[in-house]
Formats: sequence, structure tokens, C-alpha cells
Amino acid sequence: MTEEGVNEPAAVYSRPRPSPRLKTIRMVEDFIREWSGHYKRRALWENLPKKMMYQTYKEIIGYLLESNKIAIDSKGYVGWIFDSDLYEKYAQRPDLRIR
Repeated sequence: MTEEGVNEPAAVYSRPRPSPRLKTIRMVEDFIREWSGHYKRRALWENLPKKMMYQTYKEIIGYLLESNKIAIDSKGYVGWIFDSDLYEKYAQRPDLRIR
């Protein structure tokens, strides 16, 4: 109790959430690449080859959106937008390298 006689809130202890494994992220990437534009976010999760917690799935989707590998259209469908060939083409150019 504090000086005013009001109880202080109890400290909340939580374990840090482990990050998704690389194998899991790649499985989601491959599935999205194969089924690009066919599923909305929730339906995509329900049809993944291996089941996972929705929180983990949301974290992976957030990472893929942030890294510009996927996009979600106005109707909610998830599509793969990353072009590895185009990336390689520009990565080879010396005038675009960080110095």
C-alpha cells in the first residue's frame, strides 16, 4: 500500500515471445508465392500446410509486409510482390552500392 492507502498495481511478468523460426517463415513465404491472390489473410492461415498459432502467423505476415515481399489488396487478398530476379539485377550494379 502507498502512503495514500491505495493499492499499487501488481507487476506483470511475462515471458518474451520467441520469434518465428526461419523454417516456418519460409513455409509461409512458399505457400503465399504458390497461392498468390487466392486467399484472404485468415483463409491463408487456415490452409497452410502445417498448423501454427495465429499470433505467430500474424508476426510473420507483419514481417513480410514490412519487408515488401507481400501486399494485401483492397478486398483483403494476400499477394506475393517480391521479385528476386529484379533484386539481383539491381544488386549487381556498382553505382547502387552503399559506400
